[in-house]
Amino acid sequence: MTSTFPVDLSRLDPARPVLIAGATASGKSALALQIAQSQGGVIVNADAIQVYANWRILTARPSRDDESLAPHALYGHISGDTSYSVGAWLRDVAPLLGGPDRLIITGGTGLYFSALTEGLADIPATPPELRAQADRVRQGHGLAAMIADLDTRSADRIDQRNPMRVQRAWEVQRLTGRGIADWQDDTPPPLLPLAQAQAFVVDLPKEVLNARIASRFAQMIRAGALEEARANLPDFDPHLLSSKAIGAPELIAHLRGEMTLDQAAERATIATRQFAKRQRTWFRSRMADWTRIKPGGSAA
Repeated sequence: MTSTFPVDLSRLDPARPVLIAGATASGKSALALQIAQSQGGVIVNADAIQVYANWRILTARPSRDDESLAPHALYGHISGDTSYSVGAWLRDVAPLLGGPDRLIITGGTGLYFSALTEGLADIPATPPELRAQADRVRQGHGLAAMIADLDTRSADRIDQRNPMRVQRAWEVQRLTGRGIADWQDDTPPPLLPLAQAQAFVVDLPKEVLNARIASRFAQMIRAGALEEARANLPDFDPHLLSSKAIGAPELIAHLRGEMTLDQAAERATIATRQFAKRQRTWFRSRMADWTRIKPGGSAA
């Protein structure tokens, strides 16, 4: 994995945390590794799917070779059948922030970065029985029905195309009687205020990013993604968060004889482009104060 970081690394303060956000396949992991090798530090995952142990290749977690070049944390540390939330991630990050090493936090989950630098509302966890009810409503009646049950402020604030965000808002309102927007407005101080960090967004042109995405799935297949999917096949549950890894449903469908590998690749590539578009929209709307950088090199 190679990359060119178009900022003078000597201008980075080695004592202050570095945050690197970016869309999938943008090169952010390579940038984090370059900084770690140049200045030292621990690379910390800020991707909601890369936390899972059962998908390494398909989620583009750092390779074992890359992990040998610098310390990495919070990659693949959660079992695939375990729930994991932004609150859980913050609890995992907190002791690292208080540790002796400078952190280089990188990933594509914008909500993780926002919670880290802006704070996270202390919303109660959803009980299993309510989660099961919410699953039934979403699957039986769709997102529109859930959105219709939300207060106006919450409905306007969430990403209405994201099933997990819509369902979470619905669960919070049913559980607490308060809209998720009210909870978010009653937020404690952040673990890492943005002013205390060096924050970057990897911002590739759309056509460059799409070209990298187009070649990425084939690279994953050559690296063993199909064998990884086969290992996940016996216990695959589409309702698990770990099963939301882009390409996982498509490869599982291929292994079940429901589509060809070419069809799986095409659908996974389309899904990746759509996901990257949502990521870039979040970064533009929520990370306006972060420095934009445009590296070259291979996908991260």
